[in-house]
Amino acid sequence: MEHIDHILIVDDDREIRELVSAYLKKNGLRVTAVADGRQMRTFLEANTVDLIILDLMMPGDDGLVLSRELRVGKHKATPIVMLTARSDEMDRIIGLEMGADDYIAKPFSARELLARIKAVLRRARMLPANLQVSEAGQLLRFGQWKLDTTARHLIDADGTAIALSGAEYRLLRVFVDHPQRVLNRDQLLNLTQGREAELFDRSIDLLVSRVRQRLGDDAREPTYIKTVRSEGYVFSVPVEIMEPR
Repeated sequence: MEHIDHILIVDDDREIRELVSAYLKKNGLRVTAVADGRQMRTFLEANTVDLIILDLMMPGDDGLVLSRELRVGKHKATPIVMLTARSDEMDRIIGLEMGADDYIAKPFSARELLARIKAVLRRARMLPANLQVSEAGQLLRFGQWKLDTTARHLIDADGTAIALSGAEYRLLRVFVDHPQRVLNRDQLLNLTQGREAELFDRSIDLLVSRVRQRLGDDAREPTYIKTVRSEGYVFSVPVEIMEPR
C-alpha cells in the first residue's frame, strides 16, 4: 500500500488551520490540525507524523519552545517547517537553530507551503550525495572529532559528547559529506534548508560561525571550515567513515 505523508499543523489561527488543511488534503496528503502545544503533545503521544508545520507565535508555549521540545524527544527526527509572521532575520535564525528544517513567512501561498513541505520531506529521505553513509550506528571521523550520525552530536578527543542544534548538525553534516569541496552560500542553503538564497540572507554565515565555535575553530585561521574569498566555504580536512560500533 502506497504511503501517504501525514502532516501535523500546529497553529492557533483556526482560519489558517482550515485553509491549509483543505489545500494539503486536496493535494493528496493526510492532515491533522491542532491549536496549541498541549493538543500537539496529546496527539503525538499516540501517533507519528511525517512532518510538523509549527507556528512561531502562539499563546502559551510558542513555536521555539515546542521545536526545542520536539528535538529532544522521540519525534526528534521529524521534519519541522516553521510559520512566522515576522520577517526579522534573527527570528528565522533562532527558529532554524532550535531545530526547524525550514521556515515560511506569513502571509504565504498554500502552493509555496506545499512546495516547501515536499522539498523538506525529499531532503530528509535523501542519502548523502558523496559518502552514502548508513545511519545505523556510524561515526564520521575528522581531525580530533567524531560526528555521531545517529545521536546527532559531536564527540571530542576525550570521548565527551557535544550537543548540536538541528541547524548546526545539518550544516556540519553537509560539510562532512562533501569534504575538500568549495560550497557557496546558495548550495549550502539549498542542501541544509531546501531553498534558494535570499538577498542579504546571512543565515549560513551565522551558522558557520556557530559550528566553528563548536569545533573550537579560530575564525581567523580555521582548521576545519575555511572561507574561500568570493566563493564560499570548504571543509578542508579528510573524513573517514568508521566501522559500526
